[in-house]
Amino acid sequence: MDIKNVTNTAWMNDAYTVRKTVFVEEQNVSLEEEIDENDPVATHFVGYVQGEPVAASRLRFTGDYGKLERICVLQAYRGSSFGKQIILHMEEFVKRQGYTKTKLHAQTHALQFYEALGYKVVSEEFMDAGIPHKTMVKAFLS
Repeated sequence: MDIKNVTNTAWMNDAYTVRKTVFVEEQNVSLEEEIDENDPVATHFVGYVQGEPVAASRLRFTGDYGKLERICVLQAYRGSSFGKQIILHMEEFVKRQGYTKTKLHAQTHALQFYEALGYKVVSEEFMDAGIPHKTMVKAFLS
């Protein structure tokens, strides 16, 4: 998978297409919740396979953390390590910005996936867009 840091409208539209497919169509999140006020200030990423967008995510910096958000992979491409690849790409981006910690709000069905990447649960379960989540964090060795 070829991961791009979104720098143009075409790549941004590709990221939105993947996010809308996964979150709005599959998970029934409203479009208003999915595409929110944080999109204009976030750094976006999109993953391509043979020129087709198959994964997307966004990143914001909040306090001491790089906050990984909207991580998604099209259903046909799940199980191909693309989620892991985009997270590792985001973590490297966070490190290059001088941050040593990341956090994310994981859907509870994906907790084991994130734990395998070194994330630890630090919150009780909460609902976001009607889906149960837990906050997870990861610190990098300096």
